[in-house]
Amino acid sequence: MYAKLRGIPEVLKESHMKSFRFRLLIAALAVVLGSAIAKSQTAADAPPPPPMHGHFGMEGRGMGFFAKSLNLTDEQQAQMKTIMENAHTSMKPLRQQSQQIEQKLLQNVMGTYEEKTVQTLAAQKAQIDAQLTVAQTKVHNQLFQLLTADQQAKAKEMVANHEARMQNHMHQAPPTPLEQ
Repeated sequence: MYAKLRGIPEVLKESHMKSFRFRLLIAALAVVLGSAIAKSQTAADAPPPPPMHGHFGMEGRGMGFFAKSLNLTDEQQAQMKTIMENAHTSMKPLRQQSQQIEQKLLQNVMGTYEEKTVQTLAAQKAQIDAQLTVAQTKVHNQLFQLLTADQQAKAKEMVANHEARMQNHMHQAPPTPLEQ
């Protein structure tokens, strides 16, 4: 870049570099602010995150898939629905706390960064995430226990197949520019 500026007076070179840096700064701020605005507008209405890979869950559209794949009875489906509704209600305060911490962390990104505050918030978020993981695992176990032995075996097979596909996907080399 500097080679292109040879023969140009220093004042103009500095002006050009300052202009370039200013435009770069404005572009970076626009990206950060745009992301923050998008997140803040959708965060309140966002559904809970999907279950972690490898977990046995019945959230959302997966209930129909598992109901068909495992040949669930109407009674099993009703029991699972009740468990999921109760879990959603009981985990909602934890998800809200986690979201509030995320907002506070975002303030440290876009405002004044305070190491001690970020450390405290990160520790609080880790505790909430641990509580959510325990609650989700408990729910998944309750759902699994409603299955018959044959259904449990089929569910284990489905999870193993899913994990194998994920491992295979993660170990594949990224596509080269020609493949894209």
